[in-house]
Amino acid sequence: MSFRVQKAAAESFQRLVRFVNAQGSTKFGDLKTKPTGVSLAGAEVEVLEGDVGNGFRGTGKIDKIQKLLCPLPQVHAIMCIGLNYQKHATEANLRVAPYPVLFTKPADALAGPNEDIPVHPDAQSMLDYEGELTVVVGKDAKNVPESDALKYVLGYTVGNDISARYFQLPETSGGQFCYAKSFDKFCPIGPCIVSPSLIPDPQKLQLVTKVNGQVRQQTETSDMIFSVAKIISHLSRGRTLRRGTVIQTGTPSGVGLFMEPKGFLNHGDVVEVSIDGLGSISNKMVFE
Repeated sequence: MSFRVQKAAAESFQRLVRFVNAQGSTKFGDLKTKPTGVSLAGAEVEVLEGDVGNGFRGTGKIDKIQKLLCPLPQVHAIMCIGLNYQKHATEANLRVAPYPVLFTKPADALAGPNEDIPVHPDAQSMLDYEGELTVVVGKDAKNVPESDALKYVLGYTVGNDISARYFQLPETSGGQFCYAKSFDKFCPIGPCIVSPSLIPDPQKLQLVTKVNGQVRQQTETSDMIFSVAKIISHLSRGRTLRRGTVIQTGTPSGVGLFMEPKGFLNHGDVVEVSIDGLGSISNKMVFE
């Protein structure tokens, strides 16, 4: 695909949504106003044609959101950064490495902004939340310098890196991250993918995570150890970072693991993550 077409994919919308309309058809749309609430039901959007791979084109037709879906129907890869906020590193009493901690989630971890999250019985005992700024890659990237990295961003969205902490413990899984965070639907994102033209500096965004309405995390993305640009540059070093890849950029302080008493999630708990200019996601934990 040419650079021109890939660039158009990133600039042909303001806030990309995927939704079901009143007739039951699934469509992409462009939300022209800042998202309010968590469902966006009844909001008007311009219908878009196309997809992430080939770019989007406005049709001039207006439709209404009946049901909001995950903004991406599928994903090439979900790349996740661990220990990327200074205050989070401090609360965890962990040394910051010279390069970002990296782990992945499988494609089936992807979920929508309002979906219930099914939790396997073995993942229920130490279930945790991690509100995160999430990046969607807009074109293939390899060996990208930090100075050019943000040119490869399709857009920004809100995410929750749901974590079964039991499988992160050194005594159960050797302290590795991947399995604990890879259960189905453990990566809800949304409500929309916001164009970089509306987010001039991703390091100046306010993030808030609430559990059942109680604030648990509240910070600015300026507390990141590795900026979005540094992350993209690092992930593209010597390997191809494919367009459509989702990058979760790490969580701030305030996770349930480090609360006293512990703030782990229970059946029926609702986790809401909000980021300035990007909107909110709200997901209920459903123990199986």
